[in-house]
Amino acid sequence: MSSRLLRLAAILTGLAILAVAGAALAAPDYAKLPAQYAKLPKKVTNDLGMEFVLIPPGSFMMGSPESEVGHQKRERLHKVILTRPFYLQTTEVTLSQWHKVMGTRWLAAKRPGGPDSPVVQVSWFQVQQYLYKLNHMGKDTYRLPTEAQWEYAARAGSQTAYPWGGGINCNRAMYANNSLKNHECLRYYKKRGLPEDQPAPVKSFPPNAWGLYDMNGNVWEWVSDWLAPYPKGPVTDPLGPVDGEWRVRRGGSWFGGPLVLRSANRNFANPANKYNTLGFRLVREIN
Repeated sequence: MSSRLLRLAAILTGLAILAVAGAALAAPDYAKLPAQYAKLPKKVTNDLGMEFVLIPPGSFMMGSPESEVGHQKRERLHKVILTRPFYLQTTEVTLSQWHKVMGTRWLAAKRPGGPDSPVVQVSWFQVQQYLYKLNHMGKDTYRLPTEAQWEYAARAGSQTAYPWGGGINCNRAMYANNSLKNHECLRYYKKRGLPEDQPAPVKSFPPNAWGLYDMNGNVWEWVSDWLAPYPKGPVTDPLGPVDGEWRVRRGGSWFGGPLVLRSANRNFANPANKYNTLGFRLVREIN
């Protein structure tokens, strides 16, 4: 069976599991769109093959309750209101999409995977260089999502630890694909023809209810924010602090265990660091 058929089978199986489990598979609520945005297309694809889905404005509880398994103090639960819609990339930026902007020689070392694998081992600063070149191609404006936008989209209307519910297993997302440390999913991934000790090609697992792939798992994703404690009260359109030492990364990866894949989990890194577990996805601005 081809890798494309295997991928399709995995997605269909995952969606069936979600339905049986009673997960809330609700599309984005576009009724909340302000009038000036009502005619925007719900999905767009640019010339590089990047797909984006329109995320409507709304509010949600960001962070996690103390009762959630894996909860950390930096996940203080608080209300966030997002007043403007935005387009979020349905997948992580792939090697192919990176090369189309930066060229094939820009990355000094070979990255794992094929053209549809997420690009990894790129620092936050290198992502800014990518954005600079992409934005100077002259058609649209792109940036990293804020941490609040990222979690709002990852949750896709859920308030559970994961967008599909309170638990996780290997057919829902890419994690524990580490032959030296966390290896509980290795056998399952091998049966599916996925490589060990690296991320899977994008869209290898079912999307969340809003059509976003690999928000939980596969590779960590840079966001725009500096790391800082969450506020104690509600906030509107938060951008994070103006400076700091660490940039936030979200989502968990193929390397670690399941708890870091929780939608509320926050991690961080020096913006100059590069890891083979770390990539990014983009926001396309609405002009």
